[in-house]
Amino acid sequence: MSVLPEGRLYIDGVLRPAEGGKTYDNIGPWTGEVVSKAADASHADVEAAIAAARRAFDTTDWSTNHEKRFALVQKLYDLFVANKDRLVDIARHEVGAPLVAVNRAQVANCLDGWRDLMAVYPNLKWEKDYGTKEAFGFPTHRKAVYEAVGVAAAITPWNFPLYVNAEKVVSALLAGCTVILKPAPDTPLAGVIFGELAQEAGFPPGVINVITGADPAMAGEMLVTDPRVDLITFTGSTAIGKHIMRQGAETMKRVFLELGGKSANIILEDAPNFAQLVAQSILVFHAGQGCAVQSRLLVPRSRYEEAKAILKATYEAYSTKWGHFDDPACAMGPVVSKKQMERIKGYIDLGIQEGATLLAGGNLRPDKGTGWFIEPTCFVDVDNKMRIAQEEIFGPVLVVIPFEDDEDAIRIANDSPYGLSGGAWSGSLERAMKIAKRVRTGTFSINGGVPITGDLPFGGYKQSGVGRAWGVEGIEEYLETKVIGWREG
Repeated sequence: MSVLPEGRLYIDGVLRPAEGGKTYDNIGPWTGEVVSKAADASHADVEAAIAAARRAFDTTDWSTNHEKRFALVQKLYDLFVANKDRLVDIARHEVGAPLVAVNRAQVANCLDGWRDLMAVYPNLKWEKDYGTKEAFGFPTHRKAVYEAVGVAAAITPWNFPLYVNAEKVVSALLAGCTVILKPAPDTPLAGVIFGELAQEAGFPPGVINVITGADPAMAGEMLVTDPRVDLITFTGSTAIGKHIMRQGAETMKRVFLELGGKSANIILEDAPNFAQLVAQSILVFHAGQGCAVQSRLLVPRSRYEEAKAILKATYEAYSTKWGHFDDPACAMGPVVSKKQMERIKGYIDLGIQEGATLLAGGNLRPDKGTGWFIEPTCFVDVDNKMRIAQEEIFGPVLVVIPFEDDEDAIRIANDSPYGLSGGAWSGSLERAMKIAKRVRTGTFSINGGVPITGDLPFGGYKQSGVGRAWGVEGIEEYLETKVIGWREG
């Protein structure tokens, strides 16, 4: 029985069904049952969305009317705040988020980040004066003007969909782009609500378009290869990100990507409250389904046995505290889908085959309900060259690796194809700062500091992505630079 409303497409200012009224089942992670229906877009629907976005950019003042844009983005934000209960329902039933995650990363971060983007908007520079320079025997006055790229297609993930959708849609709109939002098939309503409330806010037709579909590739392929789309912003797996880069190259698209991570959490031997820090490192928040989660725990070899004992006791104490839909203190529920559950279980089996020691968890838990439940899991005696230490599992699986000294910790942290996040804990800020400056990641936390908020640029090194999201830098990703030179007289 559906508990959420049916999702419709939003194309050229109209909320409508897909061609032929085609829909697909939206499966809830807590139950494994249908929680709603969503429009299943056809090629013709995607074509209509592209044409609408192109027309809105080319034939209206959207890209140049800064005041109008900001006012509508503010109005849309106010509607999201007024519809917070709907956002909560989407995060709970569609995303499978437990209440702790709903009230923090899923809904609160969406609204907080949106507000941050509006706050930094006045800091954008639309012109820059380069002064006068003598060239070819005469003086030329020069300035740069910054203009919207054009039509931006946003392809978004299922793990924190409201938050990521807001980042991409709001940044693009503030820059002056028109937008086509394609949410993940698993979380269509987190995208649909942008269309529904954009219509209520009175956005001009074609400025925002939302297309949903069961096929994870069809609409994305059309967006990435169509020359009328100027920019692709994608958050998801590194493998798909590489594919998008290759496909987008044919039409020389602007592409920026926020991809995977295998981030290291380094607890040094001088860290105050060592036991507490180790205990709070268990990977349970939203079942580990986050690109910036710190899924490699690095502890000193001199305290490795102590850390293992702490972790074992912590996981045992937590064993009854997860998987509760209505518990406001619950931080871990199901994973998003049966496919993802089976993928995570495959990595757990692989870790055992590789010779790591399963300290806790490792089992599917159908007793928790009919949805997609897998236990919080921890491996120790892990070598960083193991696949469970190198590959992004995207589930509640923590690997614990010993290090000899600071140099060894830095080496292990950097021995990864990824570079998205990380952290270090120490009684010496100077010592931790030296480590932070040498670990090659886009964000880094020292002693629990928060380097990821909506007013800061977020992104990764290496195979964790290209470009930055959020903050002024995130809006600037949607701008082109034009230099104008002129002579007087």
